[in-house]
Amino acid sequence: ICPGGGYQWLAVDTAHKAAQWLNKLGIAAFVLKYRHSGTGYTHPVPLQDAQRAIRMVRSRAKEWGLDSGRIGVMGFSAGGHLAATVGTHFHRGKKDSPDPVEQVSSRPDFMILVYPLITLTRPYTHERAKRNLLGEKPDPKLMEELSCEKQVKVSTPPAFIVHGSDDVDVPVENSVLFYLALQKSGVPAEMHIYQNGPHGFALGRGRGAVGPVTQWTDRLTDWMKHRGLLDKRK
Repeated sequence: ICPGGGYQWLAVDTAHKAAQWLNKLGIAAFVLKYRHSGTGYTHPVPLQDAQRAIRMVRSRAKEWGLDSGRIGVMGFSAGGHLAATVGTHFHRGKKDSPDPVEQVSSRPDFMILVYPLITLTRPYTHERAKRNLLGEKPDPKLMEELSCEKQVKVSTPPAFIVHGSDDVDVPVENSVLFYLALQKSGVPAEMHIYQNGPHGFALGRGRGAVGPVTQWTDRLTDWMKHRGLLDKRK
């Protein structure tokens, strides 16, 4: 789980609550405390931390009693951008590496993106988060490379996306652009856009959450069941 925080801090409370909720469904959950501008780090460090985390969990899956083929990534806000970046910028592993963690793939098997920042290009990006990640004068080519809607391919993992139309911090167009890119590439995706879902609604009980958006985790549960992610395997 990648916490939000605009690449300047980490909203770990929301991430911890998400982990506890996933635990109740029988899912092991890890909260990623990735490095960011608030601790003096910019790109590519957050991405490296996320890729390493997936590889570490996958490399130790047998030891921890996990399924190495059902390792997903979840992210909120800027953490959603990091999660989507992991899903569109992954490596299959270096089989000849002396580090067993680096030998396995960093590709997540699915993505859960909650009011995610997706694009780093105007007019729909979050300018402060972009500056925190790339600096005051980012390279246009790097902005393109890290605009996840422009990096989707057939090997991008399936995604569940949720966003609110009245999000004034990260415009809903971020999720729409990513969903359309997934559709174009034939990647399975489900998206829920709520009329009322201000930024920070978390698990449906966060800031300003009222009405149908308070039930979005039920829709996620349905999606995971449909994809067989909650089935117990021997």
